[in-house]
Amino acid sequence: MKTASGFGFSFHFDISLVSTFLVLALCSTGLPAERLDRGVVALPRPDGSVYVGWRLLASDPPNVAFDVYRSDTADGRRQRLTAQPISDSCNFVDTTAAGKRSYYFVQPGGGDAVRGASPPVQTVDSTGGFIQLKLQGNYRAQKVGLADFDGDGRLDYLVKHPDFNTDPYQQPGYWKKSEDTYKLEAYRHDGTFLWRYDMGWSIEAGIWYSPIVVYDLDGDGKAEVFCKGGEGDPREPTGHVKSGPEYLVVLDGLTGKARRKLPWPDREGFDDYNYYSRNLLGIAYLDGARPHLIVERGTYRIIKLQAYDPSLTLKWYWEASGEYSKHRGQGMHGMHAADVDEDGRDEIVIGSSVIDDDGKPLWTTGKGHPDVCYVADIDPARPGLEIFYGLETRQRSNAVCLVEAKTGKVIWGNPEPTVHVHGQGMLGDIIAEHPGMEIYAGEAKGGSNYWLYTASGKLLNHDNLGDLSPKALFWLEGPTKAFILKNQILKYPKEQVGRIEGRIVAIADCLGDWREEIITALDGEIRIYTSTIPATTRRVCLMQDRLYRTDVAMQTMGYFYPPQLGGTPLPAAGR
Repeated sequence: MKTASGFGFSFHFDISLVSTFLVLALCSTGLPAERLDRGVVALPRPDGSVYVGWRLLASDPPNVAFDVYRSDTADGRRQRLTAQPISDSCNFVDTTAAGKRSYYFVQPGGGDAVRGASPPVQTVDSTGGFIQLKLQGNYRAQKVGLADFDGDGRLDYLVKHPDFNTDPYQQPGYWKKSEDTYKLEAYRHDGTFLWRYDMGWSIEAGIWYSPIVVYDLDGDGKAEVFCKGGEGDPREPTGHVKSGPEYLVVLDGLTGKARRKLPWPDREGFDDYNYYSRNLLGIAYLDGARPHLIVERGTYRIIKLQAYDPSLTLKWYWEASGEYSKHRGQGMHGMHAADVDEDGRDEIVIGSSVIDDDGKPLWTTGKGHPDVCYVADIDPARPGLEIFYGLETRQRSNAVCLVEAKTGKVIWGNPEPTVHVHGQGMLGDIIAEHPGMEIYAGEAKGGSNYWLYTASGKLLNHDNLGDLSPKALFWLEGPTKAFILKNQILKYPKEQVGRIEGRIVAIADCLGDWREEIITALDGEIRIYTSTIPATTRRVCLMQDRLYRTDVAMQTMGYFYPPQLGGTPLPAAGR
């Protein structure tokens, strides 16, 4: 990635007390949170040097240090490049690379021993600051999922295509006939094509008809693919699918073959096509130890949830009807799983309502559908997690607000009336002088206001920072994050410091050190942008934070919400 000052993004991060606690808590478990290898990446820089980055794992001792080795071939003689083991970061610049595509290895500990070294990684054949993964044709990915399909500890890629979307809303300009069926394709971390699965004509080509989650649910170290499915071609002459069986389909992550089919929540009780066509999938650690699969139908009216344990046995079912009717219409265009009540078990944030780990409602604001919904430790001055809402429904006040995640109590809110707060908004620490994260949202469809708030509720301005959907954020320097507007990398307020190509389809700490990668879709390829500038500190891989990991998993369904940290480590991988 190019910046105004040269190649790569410049990252410098002063770990806060909260972040330090997270690192120590993760490391003190002594257990691998997910079967991840070192995630070594080697990228060339314009001056001929090579940047090498790798993961710090939760299972590493706090004082672990690393040596970096190089060889001409994958199994050739290894030369140690580090004069002393590196203990203050997880990156190294090889200034003696001389422009060659060598192989690099990273090993914990000092000395000349190479036992425990990472698998060999060859220098990427690119000076663009990204890894390129070629697809099987000149199509563009709509969604990209990350998980380990073959159990080698390296994250692989699930690609959903084509990049076509239709919305169930039946006004002109929204819904249109599907032009093709969705295909799912699996690729190993090195770009090797594994398999293709056709979702068929029973699944219309729109995000709300075709939720997907990729995760190792059964704990065997190899991820499965979970998606919605049907049978045959039940389309009506208009192109709508209003009948026929509906399933939760489980695909083998290594082969793409269907393992099981389970019932999807039915269409009964929904007003019409627009409302029953809203479907979501999620992952939540409902018992605090094992991932569970959450299947959801409904957003604007009735909402139905099914929770499956790792063996795919139905754990509980809940719907927003009867005694729970006050939870109707409280759904969002996504889902979060977080331990909001601090009992060690995840709750499910479905929007303006939160469902407890036992399938019973915990609370609801009753304010209706939020287009914007993020869960994180937004205000470090307050205990526990908070939720940032931007409400689509017309409000007299508090349409942009911060609430206690444990109770739903409004901490502060925007006092102005609103028409329709729209898009995914933005959450992240973009201004260093204000503690905690900044909150940004704006209106559409009749409204024209914008708001940028501090975590404590101070209104900074009404400036329009640009396109609201999505606002992708990542760390740039100091404690602050940069944000992405179309293809521009910006520091607040609008200082351009870099560019990327393609549409963002995922953000995750999937390679190298703790700094996030930006995954984009272009015709015939996906790109994984990563840094080539050394960091000045280190922290445990973000994918070993429970909220962050489940947020990443749920980027493949619904709207794209950049992942947030929750401060709770994942449990041990061996279950």
